[in-house]
Amino acid sequence: MRKQDFNREWRFCKEGRAGAQIVDLPHDAMLHDARDPNSPGGSAVGFFIGGVYVYEKTFLAPVDWRGKCVIFEFEGVYRNSKVYLNGQEAGGRPYGYSRFFVHADPFLLYGAENTIRVAADNSQMPNSRWYSGSGVYRPVYLHVLNRMHIELDGVKVSTLSYAPATILVETRATGGAIAVEILDGDNVIARGEGAAAQIDIPNAKLWSAETPHLYRCRVTLRDHGEVVDEVIERFGVRKVEWSPQGLFINGQETLLRGGCIHHDNGVLGACTYAKAEERRIRILKGLGFNAIRSAHNPASKALLEACDRYGMYVIDEAFDMWYMHKNKYDYASDFDDWHLEDLKAMVEKDFNHPSVIMYSIGNEMSEPYQERGVQLTREMVDYLHSLDRNRAVTAGVNLMMIHLASKGKGIYKEGGGLAGEDETSKKKKPSASGSLFFNMLASVIGTRMNNMANSDAADRVTSPCLDALDIAGYNYASGRYKLEGKKHPNRVIYGSETFPQDIAKNWEMVKRFPYLVGDFMWTAWDYLGEAGLGAWANDGTGFHKPYPWLLAGCGAVDILGNVDAAGKYAAVVWGVEKRPYIGVRPVNRSGQRVTKAIWRGTNALSSWSWKHCEGKKAEIEVYADAHAVELFLNGKSLGKKKIKAFKAMYKTRYAPGVLKALAYDRNGRKLSESELVSATGKMRLALKPEESAIQVGELLYVNVELVGENGVVESNGDRKLTVYVEGGKLLGFGSANPCTEERFDSGSYTTYYGRALAVVQGGETGEMTIRVSGDGLEPAEATIRVTE
Repeated sequence: MRKQDFNREWRFCKEGRAGAQIVDLPHDAMLHDARDPNSPGGSAVGFFIGGVYVYEKTFLAPVDWRGKCVIFEFEGVYRNSKVYLNGQEAGGRPYGYSRFFVHADPFLLYGAENTIRVAADNSQMPNSRWYSGSGVYRPVYLHVLNRMHIELDGVKVSTLSYAPATILVETRATGGAIAVEILDGDNVIARGEGAAAQIDIPNAKLWSAETPHLYRCRVTLRDHGEVVDEVIERFGVRKVEWSPQGLFINGQETLLRGGCIHHDNGVLGACTYAKAEERRIRILKGLGFNAIRSAHNPASKALLEACDRYGMYVIDEAFDMWYMHKNKYDYASDFDDWHLEDLKAMVEKDFNHPSVIMYSIGNEMSEPYQERGVQLTREMVDYLHSLDRNRAVTAGVNLMMIHLASKGKGIYKEGGGLAGEDETSKKKKPSASGSLFFNMLASVIGTRMNNMANSDAADRVTSPCLDALDIAGYNYASGRYKLEGKKHPNRVIYGSETFPQDIAKNWEMVKRFPYLVGDFMWTAWDYLGEAGLGAWANDGTGFHKPYPWLLAGCGAVDILGNVDAAGKYAAVVWGVEKRPYIGVRPVNRSGQRVTKAIWRGTNALSSWSWKHCEGKKAEIEVYADAHAVELFLNGKSLGKKKIKAFKAMYKTRYAPGVLKALAYDRNGRKLSESELVSATGKMRLALKPEESAIQVGELLYVNVELVGENGVVESNGDRKLTVYVEGGKLLGFGSANPCTEERFDSGSYTTYYGRALAVVQGGETGEMTIRVSGDGLEPAEATIRVTE
């Protein structure tokens, strides 16, 4: 046995609270804890509270483990974790996003029961600018290795060249003879020997976002001819190169159609499940994204594996802060002691994943206005180069923020929190994260922020940091794009964070300037925390959303996986979506005064089904890569309009029926068409499992919709629903409602614009049945097979 799953049946409790329960990992303790208007984490964490969370598990250490290396692998514990074996402290990690290992040998009782205990201390808040989750939220594994073995993360595969394809396989082992085989499917296509084997791959299939072909590298360790260990790593033949002429993957110029994502999985909280990560990447790839930025912490292994399979480039980001606090209790307290170890952990995790093309050393850090910050930038870049020369080093740099800090107008005060904020003011308002002032500033000045770092003074103070990076990420500084070719002819840049409504003009610049290699919108997928960041609301609260706001509300895809208008707008701009897209702003809010958030360019939905809204004003957005569009309502033309920035706007009065858009070229010839249809007849429940069969322990996503007799979703008939599961376990149920007190772990939730989502886990082999009921609705159910 080399590696085994160690996630079942842990005893869990919260310190200071009576009682314990049995849970499986991954487990997000925060999601199951209380929400409180007075939470110290405030709107940043969706008003969840923190605490100290304890997990225990008893296991047998067989006598034959004596003399072997027994190691526990923790993919992620939030935060300040300590691991105890039989009462003795054996390891842990301050940073909540780093993978770490605990060597168990010195603490084990062989031939007897042993107890492992994990304490995750997330009691000191605020410590995060978004929903972090708490506890052992990523998987745990147990490794039992022979004394002579291949070290964990001990096989590294690098692409030396792609034409011809030559790779270098480096192996760290405690002794023995090393043999390397390269497999395509089940066929061995190349071989090598030794700790540094240079191997040619004949007729290689290269890895890219368009052709994500994966090989397997099998490394065998022998002692006097006897096999004592074997490791298999997946890899792709992929070489990354960059210059002011562009970003090149295997020699092909590549433009990054990117989006930023946080780490939570919606109704599952922060829990990392392979199926959840795979689903997210599959949906984003289908929408047209070819790159993600893991904002603002290292991605899970499961996410990277999905990116490898689907062909999604990754910027893996290490930190949101350096030595200056953004929140009072954040990672800045541990940065000086731990940042090199945490950078190394990220590289060790990422090395063999062809999807990872850049390492990011941070996001929106103010430190580079100081000489110490500039020197730190250079040191981290050099350190990452020493660990991995195959990838670029970058950072998400907010040029305006560094410029303001250099003038004594920093966003964050020493020790964390908002500049100018005092304890008295904090008591009068809901607790704010340290990024609130910046977000509020952006909401006031809007996309003009893109030009606030255009001055020569801003250029001078930011250039030492930007020039230390291989590729420089610009957060909200698109005004600089056209300037950099002349000002900094050797600099390679990309939009590391941009407003989604700017995608048309940003993408035009990406195509025009070779040194501008991509655009990453904030954000590709909605998330928990930073509550109300993207809200179009009529509650009179302005930017700083109070309890019970829960979601950011700013994703191109909502937390359920439904694509919204912002996502389709990007798809049209990129040339991925060929038909016109029709988006309708919620007709049931017609006439209400709405405060529009800068991080959401539109609140339109792909729906023409708004019962009880007849005669109300309807605002319609049509996106198309065409010269003009014409919109028809129930066969009557609402006019033909020229497309500007891939968009045309219409206003009419709502009437149920068919809304159709036609797209035309310059000669008036029809290119394509699309339509929306209203729901008809009696409303009913529709359950739509995304698979017909799953394996034991696997996740199943079940879309729950309120539809008419014609199967069309009704957007103005939301109901509270309850889910029951037989033959499996309900892991989460909810909707994309950004402001609610309902809970994802309760089994009951109100739909949002007619949609909800249940995530269930397969139990024993046989059948699993999901039933949903709601007031005034006939219950509905779906049954699927569960196999070994």
